[in-house]
Amino acid sequence: MKKHLNTLFITTQGAYLSKEGETVVVKIDGEVSLRIPVHTLGGIVCFGQVSCSPYLMGFCAESGVAISFLTENGGFLAKVQGPVSGNVLLRREQYRRADDLKSSAEIAKAVLTGKIANCRTVLSRALRDHTEKINYEDVTLSINKLSSALRRVQAESNMEIIRGIEGESANTYFSVFDHLITSQKEDFKFHERNRRPPLDNVNCLLSFLYTIVMHDVRSALETVGLDPAVGFLHRDRPGRYGLALDLMEEFRPFLADRLTLSLINLSQVQGKGFERKENGAVLMDDETRKTVLVAYQKRKQDEIMHPFLNEKVTIGLLFHTQALLMARYLRGDMDNYPPFVWK
Repeated sequence: MKKHLNTLFITTQGAYLSKEGETVVVKIDGEVSLRIPVHTLGGIVCFGQVSCSPYLMGFCAESGVAISFLTENGGFLAKVQGPVSGNVLLRREQYRRADDLKSSAEIAKAVLTGKIANCRTVLSRALRDHTEKINYEDVTLSINKLSSALRRVQAESNMEIIRGIEGESANTYFSVFDHLITSQKEDFKFHERNRRPPLDNVNCLLSFLYTIVMHDVRSALETVGLDPAVGFLHRDRPGRYGLALDLMEEFRPFLADRLTLSLINLSQVQGKGFERKENGAVLMDDETRKTVLVAYQKRKQDEIMHPFLNEKVTIGLLFHTQALLMARYLRGDMDNYPPFVWK
């Protein structure tokens, strides 16, 4: 099993990263702030005005450590990575399956099974843990609708109908998401999912965490030799990482949504850490962003029992595990792709 590696997030504006021996050095205002061995890293994510020396970028590329550059608020800009790993025959098989709508539908069904089941579990656990604080009837109704959607998607083979079920399920899930927010209701109200830009504090958190999950999923796919741009549920579109979007569907509710709720309900983030711009976009300040990133890193270190492998893995390894299972399925080593279903 692959060793759990950390992601280094750099949010301090003006920071400069360079190479010293086998380590990554972070300097702020000319002073060394951090030294970290490259072999402990799975990736580096730079927010805003953060720069890297060419020698460090080459060193990280050789070491299999991808460097991503994002805007200060999490928008993707660029990525530096080494040669694509893996067998070219695997990627050719991926492209063949993606061109075949029947094969694509089978994989899309598996991915959505994981997503819908995990959405249902988020609601069920909230109902169990906060029965007196949330609307029991509304949440129970949504749980039942998601159960019905699971049965329908597993019996369907038409891609357009499968996408329709996905849309219905997302609407059902997010229609009661506000009920799961049990504290700081004045500052964290959720009406509907919106993005580009997010228009409230909750959507700001969700969009930011989805961006970070996307980085980790994309890196995992590249590590096992798959092309993150060629998906099955999410079809080809310039600039879009279709397969990464496919695979992260399983992790949105389990990781990003749950972490968003925890940060709010435990008052780890507060309304004063968000700012509304003239165009209506809501952005988080630097301190809140750091709080979210630290919480995300800690959550990735938690261990769970993998439902398919039946062994304990850290949450941070789930991305690599599912990417590896996808590769094994495409190579023909497995009859089906087993999605991650949280229990």
